[in-house]
Amino acid sequence: MAVTDIGAALLRTLDPETAHGLAIRALQLAPLPAARADDPILATTVAGLSLPNPVGLAAGLDKNGEALHGLSRLGFGFLECGSVTPLAQPGNPKPRLFRLSEDRAIINRMGFNNAGLEAFAARLADRPRSAVVGANLGANKDTEDKAADYVAGLIRLKGLADYVTVNVSSPNTPGLRALQGRAALDDLLGRLAEARGTDPTPVFLKIAPDLTSAEITLIVEASLDHGINALIVSNTTLDRPDSLRARDRDEAGGLSGAPLKARAGAALRAAAEAGGGRLPLIAAGGIDSGAEAYARIRAGASAVQLYSALIFEGPGLIGRIKRDLAARLRSDGFSTVSEAVSTAR
Repeated sequence: MAVTDIGAALLRTLDPETAHGLAIRALQLAPLPAARADDPILATTVAGLSLPNPVGLAAGLDKNGEALHGLSRLGFGFLECGSVTPLAQPGNPKPRLFRLSEDRAIINRMGFNNAGLEAFAARLADRPRSAVVGANLGANKDTEDKAADYVAGLIRLKGLADYVTVNVSSPNTPGLRALQGRAALDDLLGRLAEARGTDPTPVFLKIAPDLTSAEITLIVEASLDHGINALIVSNTTLDRPDSLRARDRDEAGGLSGAPLKARAGAALRAAAEAGGGRLPLIAAGGIDSGAEAYARIRAGASAVQLYSALIFEGPGLIGRIKRDLAARLRSDGFSTVSEAVSTAR
């Protein structure tokens, strides 16, 4: 077992939020070796971004962009930090993070706790230039015009991130998910397009899994109409499957991890059908193996993102997924990741 995986196992013995803080500190301070070069078959392009591999880090682990140098050495193809809001905010009262070990799941109601846009921008200015880094934008809890917060984030981070994600799907900020409705989405995406102007930085949209196929179709069409470059499918769910066994299964907040797998996969398939290859998709939610990553790619994803599975498996999971993914691509006769996208029957 790798040293980083032993560390992850030790952290699982601690309170979840304490463990999270220690993990960020360790990533800041530990002299991690550079990741091995990736198998060339894993190199791919998403929304114009050249990635050494399609396995990315989802937003939420490094909310303030504090540990990007350490994270860049773990073997990810791209990193997404945030969510960041214009003003610093403490988030929701503790406890607000729950580890459902029996279910290999997490429930969180963090509430966009972060140090604010200025601190975030300063850290992005010092980010590792060898890594593809995305910034995930949120809105402050007390802001009435939430679209204005996303515009402010987009403008302030111009030139600092390789891509920007508009997160309208967190269940822990009141009113946020309402921005996924067509009228509100048209207003938001229209204002973002105006603020972008000719800036070529890709803008992604992260959506919830708790949407009908018809709602996802509307989001795909709105995204295409307003120049969104990719969809991330999907965020955490408010659903509580009957199969959950852990003591904290009824805590309020967004559920992530293994129980999200089926719902996130269904949302991805709906987005792929609606998009018909016109809009790149990035899969997130319940991805915990090379087999699952490969299934999402064949279902329509150009790349995948991890977070909750890392809590239970440790950073060694990244390499295991990449090795398995490369083997599966070759076994099925593909020479690139992009050849395998949307090939499921």
